[in-house]
Amino acid sequence: MGKKNDYEDEEMTVELELDDGSVVNCAVITILTVKEKDYIVLLPIDENGENQDGEVWFYSYSENPDDPNEEPVLDYIEDDDEYEIVAEAFDEYLDSCEFDELTEESDT
Repeated sequence: MGKKNDYEDEEMTVELELDDGSVVNCAVITILTVKEKDYIVLLPIDENGENQDGEVWFYSYSENPDDPNEEPVLDYIEDDDEYEIVAEAFDEYLDSCEFDELTEESDT
């Protein structure tokens, strides 16, 4: 994962190699923990850093606790029920973000 330290608000991105061998650059939206497993939410972006369709991708996410410098492992979520649980957790995450933005705006 590439993280640039030039700007604090610079978003983290990850390059994802698809089954067909093509590589897609994705912005990391968040990492969610659901039922003691971690999942990463990715937003595919083009070379201009923009997303065309608003679709996000969910993957299971794991790091090697013995080697923090090792690349994290992303895996497809094969199970439909597991995918639904992650999608619901992401919806809750979005709701909390919108709530935070609303409260921040009203404080100013």
